Amino acid sequence: MKKIAATLAALLALGAASAFAAPVNDLARGQTALGLGSDTFYLEHKLTDTFTLGFQDVDWVNGNDIYGQFQFTDTLRGIVGNRDFASNDKLFFGLAVNGPMGPEWDGYASVVVGDEFKELQAGASFRLSHNLDLNLSYHSFLPDAGNNKSGVGIGATLKF
Repeated sequence: MKKIAATLAALLALGAASAFAAPVNDLARGQTALGLGSDTFYLEHKLTDTFTLGFQDVDWVNGNDIYGQFQFTDTLRGIVGNRDFASNDKLFFGLAVNGPMGPEWDGYASVVVGDEFKELQAGASFRLSHNLDLNLSYHSFLPDAGNNKSGVGIGATLKF
């Protein structure tokens, strides 16, 4: 476990990712997830069996998100949130899917659409221990005005 933690710390310290956004986590009712990446962090808490409340700070979009995930099935979620850009707030909606890819791997994909942007993400989480995941992802942020921002990310999620 010490080697895995040291490797993860080295990757994060070196800035191995250009971006990282919150993965789609499977949480039990009352469970919290704290995630860190090279230029973001997020905090989620599953309040009920079907609703998760989250906060995300994302440097590459210069904004913070407050969002809710509504779990429709084991693999499908609806997303509604508010992105606080430097100058104004933007409401967004989306969908996310997730599911097992292998013994320790879970895959996920999400799309959110706001008044002046679209955002796509696909990734996988590798279970390092019962409460620690390594996250690998690709994202594409597509604002209606300005430059698109896409990249690969790496991060870690602690569940408690």
